[in-house]
Amino acid sequence: MYKKLFSLGTKTIRIRDTYLFPIGNVTTVNALNFSPKLTLYTYEGRESLFKKLRPDIQKEVSLLMKATLPNRSVEYLDNRISRYSMKMGKCEITGQYLFAYNVHYIPKHLGGSDQFHNLRILHEDVHRLIHMKDDERINLFLNKLGLNQPMLNKINQYRKVCKLDSIEPSRLEG
Repeated sequence: MYKKLFSLGTKTIRIRDTYLFPIGNVTTVNALNFSPKLTLYTYEGRESLFKKLRPDIQKEVSLLMKATLPNRSVEYLDNRISRYSMKMGKCEITGQYLFAYNVHYIPKHLGGSDQFHNLRILHEDVHRLIHMKDDERINLFLNKLGLNQPMLNKINQYRKVCKLDSIEPSRLEG
């Protein structure tokens, strides 16, 4: 393998069944798509990544950046921006475009946290449906949202986390 990948000008050294390879013979390849300017840890990097967002998403992200929520951590505020831009402002269930204030999370009393994986971009009615218990209102929201089976499966996953019963697929309009 050494002969195949590295130059043959220098020999390896063997010490007690361990081979040492001369570092001068190691070759590297530059990553073509990598740019040190595209890092989230510098002002210039964040600015250049922000400019690549669609204008409507840029506007909503700038609103999220200006938002202050006194009872929420910096981690929550930061992850909310990341989740919104990653999902391009679309509801994770219906795919509808939403405004930035529609970021929801699993409540702390149900084991939630301010971490990125806990946040979801959800349409307000979908969020209500996830937490609903009244059968009549559930039917009303199912008809209003026009959900399909995969969407209902996702909602039922979130209902399970919230310790609520699943909504039966038979309740969807055919």
